[in-house]
Amino acid sequence: MRAKVVTVNDRMQKNYIYTCVKPVGKNFDPQFKPDLTPRQMLGLGVFGGVYLRDCVKEFPASWFAKAKMQKHSVYKSDPELNFFKVNASQPLSVWKNKGWIHKDDPRGWFQWYCRYYMGRRCADDERQIKRWKAISRHIYQLTYNCRSRDFLCRPTQRQALLHWAYDSRKM
Repeated sequence: MRAKVVTVNDRMQKNYIYTCVKPVGKNFDPQFKPDLTPRQMLGLGVFGGVYLRDCVKEFPASWFAKAKMQKHSVYKSDPELNFFKVNASQPLSVWKNKGWIHKDDPRGWFQWYCRYYMGRRCADDERQIKRWKAISRHIYQLTYNCRSRDFLCRPTQRQALLHWAYDSRKM
């Protein structure tokens, strides 16, 4: 595979450059096994439809073809666009205050995942994979407290799992 250099110019990053060194969607860390691709997540409805709207040039157009997104003139997330029709997000300011944002991915975990999926590998991979694994505790809570596929049981927790590439529709 030939390395691909990507230059990002969006609302949050200007002239940020990264290199994709792995094939798209392949060669993940053995501990990182997401259920959903970024394209699937966007198509199901995540983040109230406002995430990555100004990043469409960075990622494949196919990711956005069936994505549930707000209009570009709307900056407020709409929980109705989420698969479980609830808000399961915290403001970016909370993520920043908790130190969860890495300088290379100012939008957070999902931006990191999209770039990782595209083949970028970086110094933050280990931390992000640990964070992804830690979210799995919610799977146990769903399976312990809810009947299988009872989408009315803990919808916010189910939506949050979708935000982390866990397919909570199967739980």
